[in-house]
Amino acid sequence: MAHELISFIVFLSITLGTSVPLMAAEATPDFSPRPEEQQLPTAMHSAMDQLPRITVGRENADLIGADNRVLQAAVDYIAGLGGGLVEIGEGEYLMRDSLHLRPNVTVRGVKGQTVLRKVPSAVSALALDGDFGEQQITVENAAGFAVGYGVAIWDDHAGGFHTTVARITGQRGHTFAIDKPLMADCMVGNHAKAATVFPVVSGYHALGARVEDVTIDGNKADNIALNGCRGAGIFLYGSHGAAIQGCTIRGYNGDGISFQQSNDVTVTECVSEANAALGLHPGSGSQRPTVRRCIARRNGTDGLFLCWRVRHGLFEENILEENGQFGISIGHKDSDNLLRRNVVRANKEHGIFFRNESLGMAPHRNRLEENAIENNGGAEIRIRGQVNDLVFRNNVIRDSRTQDANVGVLIEDTVGPVVLENNRIETQTPIDDRRAPK
Repeated sequence: MAHELISFIVFLSITLGTSVPLMAAEATPDFSPRPEEQQLPTAMHSAMDQLPRITVGRENADLIGADNRVLQAAVDYIAGLGGGLVEIGEGEYLMRDSLHLRPNVTVRGVKGQTVLRKVPSAVSALALDGDFGEQQITVENAAGFAVGYGVAIWDDHAGGFHTTVARITGQRGHTFAIDKPLMADCMVGNHAKAATVFPVVSGYHALGARVEDVTIDGNKADNIALNGCRGAGIFLYGSHGAAIQGCTIRGYNGDGISFQQSNDVTVTECVSEANAALGLHPGSGSQRPTVRRCIARRNGTDGLFLCWRVRHGLFEENILEENGQFGISIGHKDSDNLLRRNVVRANKEHGIFFRNESLGMAPHRNRLEENAIENNGGAEIRIRGQVNDLVFRNNVIRDSRTQDANVGVLIEDTVGPVVLENNRIETQTPIDDRRAPK
């Protein structure tokens, strides 16, 4: 019957010369790329709305556990899918090795509730020399060393970047294999030692990695110190474009946050407190860092330490207070940075200290604007070395303690041109300029 009806409609259409639609056609979906769609810079596909995600925690999560192993399993799973999000639930997680960040993976905790706690360290002298490039060590006392643990190796002549931080990958009696070659000769005659110390969160070549809203408990009393060139509560090396946001780092026996040879790193709204050494430590050629709205307080040495070749950085709206040495220290080739709207107060020595560098290595052309620098132990600002073209504009520099004589700005005799403009200086000696008059 239906076939006869359709034939009749076609007959009428031909006979009457009219167009009679057979039926309404369904619209064909258009899946073609929109004009704004482009492939990602390093992938052969465009941006996606949904990326890999996994939860990890002590309970009620995709992966259940309470130490670094379960956290690492989650991070490595997401890294294997090209990047995405790892969400760590509330609670304390014991760290026997670093949480190793991976490229394009975001690690996110629960603000104030996700705590990564460093376990006590074991320490032993080496029983045999550790040779440069060797991937094993032999210790006198193997107690506390185990496969999967993080370990650092150094001697009296192999500190700084020559310290090796690695993971133990095997054991035979007192001898342990490690996953990285030794960075220096570590000699028994130079008091070589190994210890299970490491950054609590570590990112080596983790481009675009992020860590957010985690608390690091460094357990300082039960751990030997690790220098900031190779470790910190959170440590980055060669991790360009990485970000640290909303994290608290406390009680680490070393630096709070350290990033080395890592360009375009962003550190925002973090608290680094009561660590044994530096609060915030950008260094070794890290260019264009941004450190914003952070607090560094009651650390053992400086609140903010610009190490070597930190250039074109932005440091703004931070609080650097009650640290054991300087509030802010600037030195070797640390040029062309902007420091503005920071509060630098009650540090044991100078509020802002320009280190003693020769002309070629001096921190030229730094600008300090709209900062509040007050009640520090030495001169509020001390400028040393052969530095040129510093600018101090619209800062408040003061000492409200009537019992302590103080200097606002101390300019030593080797210093070149300095611009002091519209600053409010309220100290017994506003400016102590020791340069020869021209």
